[in-house]
Amino acid sequence: IPMLLAVDEEGGTVTRISRYPAFRAQRFPSPREAFADGGLTQALSNEEEICQLLQSLGINVNLGPVCDISEDPNAFMYQRSLGQDAETTGAFVAGTVRLMNAYQIGSVLKHFPGYGNNADTHTGIALDARPYTTFEQSDLVPFEAGIAAGAPFVLVSHNIVECMDGAYPASLSAKVHSLLRDTLGFTGVIVTDDLAMDAVKAYAQDGSAAVLAIQAGNDMIVTTDYQTQIPQVIAAVRSGEIAESDIDAHVFRVLHEKQALGLID
Repeated sequence: IPMLLAVDEEGGTVTRISRYPAFRAQRFPSPREAFADGGLTQALSNEEEICQLLQSLGINVNLGPVCDISEDPNAFMYQRSLGQDAETTGAFVAGTVRLMNAYQIGSVLKHFPGYGNNADTHTGIALDARPYTTFEQSDLVPFEAGIAAGAPFVLVSHNIVECMDGAYPASLSAKVHSLLRDTLGFTGVIVTDDLAMDAVKAYAQDGSAAVLAIQAGNDMIVTTDYQTQIPQVIAAVRSGEIAESDIDAHVFRVLHEKQALGLID
């Protein structure tokens, strides 16, 4: 069964391929830069060029589009966001998803449920104290647009969103995953942000962040610490801490998306 080959090619500061002259003369601009240059038309044209490059290289998943809304120039996600309101960001996200589907490249809506102006979770915990109405009226709107357009993947952040679950980061929260599944109606693959990031280390006894992530409802685990995490998940299944039927359900979703991408018959 062919692998999902994913890359972060957002444009701007996050360009894992186009930053190298061997692949492109100049890095892709960020969605914010492209929108400033020519509005939604230019931003989507930029996304189509990204699709064409990734397709030519045999990459079948791009970890984007960024659905986050950030207004603070000092915020971690500011340069990576579109820089527009919820409705315009939703139109960009939906358009990008449709383009990626046309090129058979899996889109990954991130960072659910919306990063806002919060701190960098690579280096520590980010606590989001905004009320749920803010998410309803703003942050969730681009995710809803992307889901309606047929996005196959959603990536969940490590922010602690108090109005949803004040005890766990979103990536480890069953309540946040229930919101995504039951309220927003997402049936595709849920992916964690990198579980080796500092924001989740304090929540994983014996380093078993992946076990907590699967129990919360994630289908796929992103981690640089896979050599530790995979054996812990296997041990949790063998002990009954994670039901094998749950693993089967996660695998089914992944295989379904691989089929949708044309990787299997």
